[in-house]
Amino acid sequence: MHRGAAPSRLEDTSMTAHLRLLALLALGACGALPPAQYASLPPDAVAGAGDPLRSAVANTSVAFASPQKLAGRPAEAAQAVAQMEYLAVEIPNNVRYPSISPTVGTQFAQARREWRSALGIAPDAPPQPVIESLYAASRAIRAGQPDAAASALPAAVFPQGGQTAVLRLASMPGLPLTNQAAVAATDALRRTDGAPRGRF
Repeated sequence: MHRGAAPSRLEDTSMTAHLRLLALLALGACGALPPAQYASLPPDAVAGAGDPLRSAVANTSVAFASPQKLAGRPAEAAQAVAQMEYLAVEIPNNVRYPSISPTVGTQFAQARREWRSALGIAPDAPPQPVIESLYAASRAIRAGQPDAAASALPAAVFPQGGQTAVLRLASMPGLPLTNQAAVAATDALRRTDGAPRGRF
């Protein structure tokens, strides 16, 4: 072939095949990404028109400060864990707070393993069913319906059974990683607001 001559048909075909292969590899890489998680709190989680994220941060930073806060209070424990499930998704992904450090999201990921292990929640359960079932159980407990509370915690989310989960909610152990994540979320929002560090 003379210098400067147009590429041959064979070269064109080889280049096209190469580009197609690269495109297929790129699509395969995209397909391997895990699906984005979604979480929201039920309408009765926040009074009035309050911000659910701030409300959850304020509640959990107090609830997990010490084991005594939730001892013998399964309804409150269920609500607090549900709020942590929500924050574990919202804190790293909420577009209103882009300045929150990724480290806080990492803390929530580690803490989620801790509280899920403590309550017997399936490690791979999507967050939304966890949130909805815990809030349903909390409402039933407040209404004095322990059997309904156990039934609200499905085996797909609580493999050891709803009754076991209710008993664990009533005797929550100390959860240091969970407390640290709750405090980190509080500090992150305070920094966003330009306020001093500390619990809400």
